[in-house]
Formats: sequence, structure tokens, C-alpha cells
Amino acid sequence: MRAARLIKMVLLLQSRPAMTGAELARELEVSERTVARDVLSLSEAGVPVYADRGRVGGYRLIGGYRTRLTGLGRSEAEALFLSGVPSALREMGLADAASAARLKVSAALLPELRDAAAGAAQRFHLDAPAWYKEPETPGPLPAIAEAVWSDRRIAARYLRKAKGDERTEIRRELEPYGLVLKAGVWYLAARAQGDFRVYRVDRFTAVDVLDDGPGGFARDAAFDLPAFWAERAAEFARSILRTEVVLRLSEHGARILPHVTEPAAAREALDAARAAGGPDAHGRLTVTLRVESDEVAYSQLLALGPEGEVLAPAALRDRLAAAARRTAALYGSDRDGQGLPGPDPSDRP
Repeated sequence: MRAARLIKMVLLLQSRPAMTGAELARELEVSERTVARDVLSLSEAGVPVYADRGRVGGYRLIGGYRTRLTGLGRSEAEALFLSGVPSALREMGLADAASAARLKVSAALLPELRDAAAGAAQRFHLDAPAWYKEPETPGPLPAIAEAVWSDRRIAARYLRKAKGDERTEIRRELEPYGLVLKAGVWYLAARAQGDFRVYRVDRFTAVDVLDDGPGGFARDAAFDLPAFWAERAAEFARSILRTEVVLRLSEHGARILPHVTEPAAAREALDAARAAGGPDAHGRLTVTLRVESDEVAYSQLLALGPEGEVLAPAALRDRLAAAARRTAALYGSDRDGQGLPGPDPSDRP
């Protein structure tokens, strides 16, 4: 958001004697033209940004200026208060710290802007947990959040998946690098024995924060939590797609396939089919789709109805054909009270 970018620009200039337009553009991930426009906006708002012209010129703040955020407009101040996730802060035990920070920002704003927090809270709310799931705060989460914040190792007991639904408890000493909230489930990115791994927080049965001294453990400065999470999430999605299904899709079926099955796998299958020759003379596209299992594929591909035909594996095709016969019998009946058709013997999981 622009408000956050303007604040970051002022803080960058406060921390250094001067910065070139190229340096600011690189730090803020914008163009030099945007930097010039932002500098003009700051100057118009009363922030004394001075531009040195010439080959070695740049931008600097005049006279040791320190901002109190009084240059923000109402919409920018309100946007600033949207940056947190209140439920996540509460679960991590950081609600009080976040509240204190918001109070300090409010106190630094002009008097006529101090209702910005209330204005933003009344208009926007982020509900992180998934639908149809009662949110639960894992007991060890506040301790883990404390360890993440202070770079302190944890001694933990963790339930690792074994055979089937069984779990075995393991003990680990971990260097906790970061927490991720995904669809209402908390995950910990941590280093164990030199390797980075992901742990579900609700599977920790006990956590003790260790005393690593005032500096904590030596954090790897190159670790990038968003990039690490994106890579591991993609690996996980690929790892569970162990079965292949061959489908023949109508044009509409190809459009809705990403909405009824795993989107990335659907797009990959569609792109490969189009690159291999595209639709046949009747406009139908044959794709090879990676799925988690035949059982999952059955429940997902039923949603395609007549827009998709399973060609292989044969057992899945037979099962969907049986479901289609039952559906046809249901809608073809005279609805005279005979009830639903009985199960087809060929409809076996």
C-alpha cells in the first residue's frame, strides 16, 4: 500500500545520510518515477525531503528531521491499521504488544486522524480460519511465538505420522524461524540438525523454550520465510498427487476443471493437453490429470457431470458410470413415492 511505502521511504532516509533514486526504487520495489512522485507527496505533506541534482545526487532529509507520521492523509492512516490480523495476534500472545503499537501510532497522528483505527475496524475484518471448522488455538502456540520472536531454541515433543492414522511421539530440539497461518492451521518453519522443515503446531504435545543467552541462536540471514513456505507448499501439493486419471472434457468441462479438483494440477494437465495437439474435431480435450487417489477423484469428478468422461483407470470409469445410471434413474422416475434407486452392484470404492 502507498501509505506503508511512504512511511518506509521516510524511515530509510532517516537511517542514512542520503539515498539515490535507484537505491530507493530497489528498496521499495517500485520505479524511479514512482520514487520521484512519492518524494513530491512527502514534500507537499511537510516532510523536508531535499533532492540533490547531478550524477552523484540523491535524496536526503534536512536538518536531522524525524517524522511523527503527521504527513499521512485519512485514507492512508486508515490503511495503516489494516496491516494486522487480530485473531492471529491473539493466538500468538501478541495482542497487547500490537495494541500498544497502534496506540503509539495513533498518538503520533494529527488529532483529526486519530479515529482512523476505529474507522478501519468498522469497515474491514480478516477472518483467517477456514469455513466449517471451529477454530482452535494450539496450546503451545504462544510459547512457540515467543521463541520465534526472540530467536530461542525449543525442546519439543511432536506427534509424527506413522502407519495409517497412527502417530508416534518424537523429541526434537528446534530452531524456530517463523510461523505461518494457512486456512486456520498454524505451521512452524524450523531448523533441525541443519535442515529446514515444517511442523503443524497442533501436533506439538509439549514445548519448552530454552535459554540461549541474550542473542538467541544464530539465525541464517538468507532464510526467506515466504519463499520457503511457497516452495514447501508446492512440494506438498505435488507429493499427495500420486494417481493419474485420463479424462475427455468438453469445452465447458475444461473451463471448470480447476474449480472441481486441485487447481495447479488441473492447469498443468490442461496446458500439457493443449500443447500436445489440443481439442479433437468435436472440441473435446483429452487430459492426464494427477489426483490424490481414485476415491478423491471420484468425489471431485462427479461435479463435472456430463462435461467430463473418465477414460482410465477402468475401475474409476465403471464407478462413475454406475453413479450416472443411478442419477438418470432418479431423475427419470415418475416421483410416485418409490424413493431413491438402490445401489448399483458395480458402484464399489
